[in-house]
Amino acid sequence: MPTVLNENGYRFFFFSNEGNPLEPCHIHVRKHGSLAKFWIDKGCALAENIGFTAKELNEISTIIDNHTDEIKEAWNGFFCK
Repeated sequence: MPTVLNENGYRFFFFSNEGNPLEPCHIHVRKHGSLAKFWIDKGCALAENIGFTAKELNEISTIIDNHTDEIKEAWNGFFCK
């Protein structure tokens, strides 16, 4: 599970096997027992949420927006070699 970013206690990562065929670019986020998945395209969109509050999801969305290029670069570097 390559970790892309750690910020405010959130771990942003993707799995090394993201489906066959490969799913579109997205990022998983974990903090304590909570987990979410966000699609990364033009901005970010929540795909799944287990345990995060609306306030936390807003904070996570802001972090993703601030690091979208970094996330896409990590995704492409790992999956599009």
